[in-house]
Amino acid sequence: MQSRTHTCGQLRLENAGARVKLVGWMENTREVSGNLTFVVLRDFYGTTQLVAETEEMVAAFKDITKESTISIEGVVRERASKNPNMPTGDVEVVPDKVEVLGRCRYNELPFQVNRSREADEATRLKYRYLDLRNPDVKKNIILRSNVVAALRAAMIDHGFMEITTPILTASSPEGARDYLVPARNHPGKFYALPQAPQQFKQLLMTSGFDRYFQIAPCFRDEDARADRSPGEFYQLDMEMAFASQEDVFEILEDVLPPIFAKYGTYDIASKAPFRRIAYADAMETYGCDKPDLRIDLTVKDVTALLSDCGFEPFAGNVVKAVVVEDFKETRKFIDKLCADVEVQAGSKAYWFRLDDKGELVGGISKFLAEKKDAVAAALNLQPGCFVALSAGKKTAAQKTAGVLVKQIGAAVPGHMDRERYEFCWIVDFPMYEIGEESGELEFCHNPFSMPSGGLETLLKAEKGELDPLTITADQYDLVCNGVELSSGAVRNHDPEIMVKAFELVGLGEDDVKAKFPAMYNAFCYGAPPHAGIAPGVDRMVMLLAGEDSIREIIPFPMNKTAQDLMMGAPSEVTQKQLDELHIALVKPEKE
Repeated sequence: MQSRTHTCGQLRLENAGARVKLVGWMENTREVSGNLTFVVLRDFYGTTQLVAETEEMVAAFKDITKESTISIEGVVRERASKNPNMPTGDVEVVPDKVEVLGRCRYNELPFQVNRSREADEATRLKYRYLDLRNPDVKKNIILRSNVVAALRAAMIDHGFMEITTPILTASSPEGARDYLVPARNHPGKFYALPQAPQQFKQLLMTSGFDRYFQIAPCFRDEDARADRSPGEFYQLDMEMAFASQEDVFEILEDVLPPIFAKYGTYDIASKAPFRRIAYADAMETYGCDKPDLRIDLTVKDVTALLSDCGFEPFAGNVVKAVVVEDFKETRKFIDKLCADVEVQAGSKAYWFRLDDKGELVGGISKFLAEKKDAVAAALNLQPGCFVALSAGKKTAAQKTAGVLVKQIGAAVPGHMDRERYEFCWIVDFPMYEIGEESGELEFCHNPFSMPSGGLETLLKAEKGELDPLTITADQYDLVCNGVELSSGAVRNHDPEIMVKAFELVGLGEDDVKAKFPAMYNAFCYGAPPHAGIAPGVDRMVMLLAGEDSIREIIPFPMNKTAQDLMMGAPSEVTQKQLDELHIALVKPEKE
């Protein structure tokens, strides 16, 4: 070992009597007397207890600040009072020489390193290099490294070739805001950081490569969420030529379960084939397109039964119900549940119960008195059942019901089998939707997806023989424990079909050529049918680590407002830099 004979996690009882040299950070000291001090030395591999037993050595350690890096030499001996919680807890080292390698120049630290997760997030991110010294924080980064290595090895074993694609590229309408990079030698023009290697990986398929993958960095200027990091993220990007949806499913169903079983917090993971759920069925049954199949609750449609019950929010709206059997929670719990759901869903939740006497009580029960028997029969209610309800336009009612399912499933005992990884495929996504802002027909997800039925389906929609909103795409999402790990699709590789798909949203062939020139031209030279997907590495590791926030598994994450508190980014630049890039700043007017 460079500069040392052993690591701080290596010494065992068989090393007793050996002279060793250790290096690391001085984590803590406890002075018992003028000639006895206990010291904890920490490196990447673990911790070792040191015992200073002379006035000279006690004085030497007393002069060293915590978190300084040191080198010590001494003799290993068996500990009189062993620590079973430490791998090195059977031994200790009695040093006779200590050297300071890098002094910590601050007597006060922003937080105690081995308890850094108790500090507020802003402080942790500002001093991330100290936060990462905490073994509990570091283990997530080690996990990430191991998972990426396992993914890479598995993809190579399946015949995929790793190819890196450009970081500086052209701006492309792919759903999120681009990060733009000014081109110094081309005034007024900009590169864009790729939101995903989407076009490049499809171009690789047209170039004759059969199976491509990379651990790809992606850049999107979007807001943070618990499962989404602002700025940049990484995905296992893959594409297969002459492939179908089934080929993609087969690869991931073979690659992911062993990795989840080996590295996950839980050792149970779905086996192939994963359950497949049509998008429309997922929305109806679970209230969302990211169902957590560990939860046994589902959504029932009660519109026909309750829309005319006299309760105003139900009139003329879609009404959904979630039935919870043997519900023993308090009114305080119910009130908090409804408040939390309204915050998350943006719509109110309603409720009633069937008490032990078979009577409808609480919430909106008075509006249901005349329908009591019909309601009980339709929902198969038993005494002790609790019914949560949502109402509104179809999508709003579904969304609120979906939030109810997840909130109740997580909070009420007996409805979630937490310690497992449940995968499913969401398939048959709608190709088009009506835009909330434009009110016009727009692509629902990926414009590069192949419409189910191909050109024939699009021609029928063009002629008015088919509602374009009923067209589905050969597109699929991979979901695990309620988290969307990935979106993928069978690609639209035919220029004629591509142009027709865009014509339905008001864009012609010239627009397609202008927006996607390389892809359109490449497809005109004979492109193979191809399909792919790109599971998010960050989200995958978050699930494996059992973390609630994606920032816990990223080495140097930004905060929720896309700021790097440690490096001070984004930052101002000099006027000279702006002049070289032909950029003039226009500051926003003060309100």
